Amino acid sequence: MAKEFINITYRGITKKYEEGIRILDIANEYQKDFSAEIALALVNGRMKELNKKMWKDGEIEFITVEDKNGREAYRRSVEFILLKAIYDVADRSKIEKVINHFSLGEGLYFTIKGDIKVNQEFLDKVQVRMKEITDKNLTIEKNSLGTEDAIERFEKYGMYDKAELFKYRRVSRVNVYKVGDFEDYFYGQMMANTGSLTGYKLYLYDEGFILEFPSSRWDAATKFANESSTSKFFNVLKESTKWAEGQNLETVSDLNDVIVKGKALDMILIQEARHNKKIADMAEYISKNPHIKFVLIAGPSSSGKTTFSRRLSIQLKANGLNPYPISVDNFFKEREETPKNSDGTYDFECLEALDLDLFNKDMEKLLNGEDVVIPTFDFVEGKKKYEKPPIHLEESDILVIEGIHSLNPKFSASLPEENKYKIYVSALTQLNIDEHNRIPTTDGRLLRRILRDERTRGIDAKGTIEMWNSVRKGEIKNIFPYQEEADIQFNSNLIYEFAVLKPKVEPVLYAVPRGSDSFFETRRLLKFLDYFVCLDDEDIPKNSILREFIGGGCFDI
Repeated sequence: MAKEFINITYRGITKKYEEGIRILDIANEYQKDFSAEIALALVNGRMKELNKKMWKDGEIEFITVEDKNGREAYRRSVEFILLKAIYDVADRSKIEKVINHFSLGEGLYFTIKGDIKVNQEFLDKVQVRMKEITDKNLTIEKNSLGTEDAIERFEKYGMYDKAELFKYRRVSRVNVYKVGDFEDYFYGQMMANTGSLTGYKLYLYDEGFILEFPSSRWDAATKFANESSTSKFFNVLKESTKWAEGQNLETVSDLNDVIVKGKALDMILIQEARHNKKIADMAEYISKNPHIKFVLIAGPSSSGKTTFSRRLSIQLKANGLNPYPISVDNFFKEREETPKNSDGTYDFECLEALDLDLFNKDMEKLLNGEDVVIPTFDFVEGKKKYEKPPIHLEESDILVIEGIHSLNPKFSASLPEENKYKIYVSALTQLNIDEHNRIPTTDGRLLRRILRDERTRGIDAKGTIEMWNSVRKGEIKNIFPYQEEADIQFNSNLIYEFAVLKPKVEPVLYAVPRGSDSFFETRRLLKFLDYFVCLDDEDIPKNSILREFIGGGCFDI
């Protein structure tokens, strides 16, 4: 039989290849053009794994491990060989489950349930086994199974979270990955083989261990981060996870079970009561410490800081205090003094864009009992105006200050530490898809923002997604480095929220046109939402943080 050929175009140059060639073989031909490992490919605009074969003409682009999607495929694949190594080293009958709880810095925090002692000796054995797997350069196979077959298989493996998850899948088939004799399900693409999966580190942490990835370039020689500096953040994540476990709400299938059994109202009320209690506890602490005069609030985008501030202010009033909101935006420097980015645009997110001298002087005067006229910044004219009456800080008054730089020590450097109470607010997802597939915190915040932008700012999903990388860069630079400065951290995530967001955000996501830069991210989010059973918002309280994004709240936001 004569060979059939296909035409593959890369960077405008077309070459002939034998029909049925693996994308990996084409990638190997061009690997020399890249400084980082090729992880995935775009073929005719669709994301493909490298083990996929090509049977027709196409235009190809390559994605490396330094790109977002490639980096996630790399991390996912390392986790896969970690899990295989654990099951190889330990007696499978002694493992109830291995749980990927959440990310911590550049790593993932795991625990193991069962008759397994997680100590340094055990981790050393696992790491040796992982190296053996990478040295063999085993192929990471992908097989498509019928949903019922997948349920039966994972029940046999004792991975019951996955079996329960598939019961809610609307699609008839499930992609299952395999390395050697080990199979698992993963949400997202994988690398082609194990040979390149050498950049990682394992170390004991708290009740489990961390699988950590390089913090900059993706090679084994890269310096790893020191996670001991994130203890407050870790404790909030751990406490939220323990609470979810106590509610039997650890995975998406647990949430779906509650909804289909008609028990969602209790779940909503309990979660909202938990938020109320934490906010009330903060207000009570502040009221019992009269030296606190400045409540400083910061957190990343779409964490619900505005609603949180309103609810905290109400609780402060209930404790006999008079909260006075201060908008940091009113302390921007005059437009001509604002720093610029390398492309000549104004950098409004950097700390230097704020008139720190004026802010600190005004706050010091208020603390000393002086009258102060707080400016109002005119964004059209790009200058401060002084049109409001002066304020005076009475004994029961307290200033509530929200802004992205509020936890940066330089922001309030002149104010005595004893007069500050610093709060970090973030939406930290405590729900996982299953025991091995976590839900990134950023996905929850992105979905919140897509809805809010479309509803209140006239920005469609395409626009929000296109801005998201810039937003994230600003958070990494200006917010995350200072989260440990907080006196207390508040998790604004609501365990039920994805089920409520789903029917509201899906039409907005479907409106993103094919071929746009946002299309792949849109389809990824739609696939993710497919795991959830929908939940109506009628029982969500008017003061819920979720109302800031879905509407129908009691606050004028």
